[in-house]
Amino acid sequence: PAERAVTKLNEITLQVGRTGALTPVANLEPVTVGGVVVSRATLHNEDELDRKDIRAGDTVVIQRAGDVIPQVVRNLTGEVERAPYVFPDTCPDCGSEAVNEEGEVDVRCTGGLICPAQRTERLKHFVSRGALDIDGLGAKQIEDYWALELLRAPQDIFTLAQRFADDPPDIWKYGSGDKSKIGKLKDSAKKLFDSIEASKKPDLDRFIFALGIRHVGETGARVLARHYGSVDAFIA
Repeated sequence: PAERAVTKLNEITLQVGRTGALTPVANLEPVTVGGVVVSRATLHNEDELDRKDIRAGDTVVIQRAGDVIPQVVRNLTGEVERAPYVFPDTCPDCGSEAVNEEGEVDVRCTGGLICPAQRTERLKHFVSRGALDIDGLGAKQIEDYWALELLRAPQDIFTLAQRFADDPPDIWKYGSGDKSKIGKLKDSAKKLFDSIEASKKPDLDRFIFALGIRHVGETGARVLARHYGSVDAFIA
């Protein structure tokens, strides 16, 4: 059985996913579970939040599902009157309308590609292990490059090397600023650019999965790749 711990839920915030789903997240008083300090846990969706009657300030039991993803198992607060969490009707990131589509459990931002959160999450998905698997371009780097306005869409990844060559100080500014570390930064940049170059000819199923099409996971991408056989046929 998964190891569990008891802690206080300080605040409920919303995380915007790559398809616009608004996921409530429990910000917790840090607690050790299975040898790992946990300070955030998923609350899944609005229905789950209501079912477990979870509010800010509650005392909750958490566990790491599969010893990986922290989740809130149950509420220990009991019948105490407190303010309920109200899902917003707009996206907390871009302000677009947030709707609960028929047959869906998720409340979803309708902003699409005008929503910065959706765009950054799509970029993270695009470079992830099951997709193009670009080594050296993880979630943290995506967020950093987004803040520096170096990445806005997947195609920007493939011009990074040229833009750094045209304006080399940018990558040193991205680093710590310590001139003694420039050599390490150059090595790191070369590994990143080599990984980007190697990702330019992915298997068709990985490319389809990387696109982040709603309802198309790794299995669906393999089915589509087998059916179409080539990227040209798929695009057509």
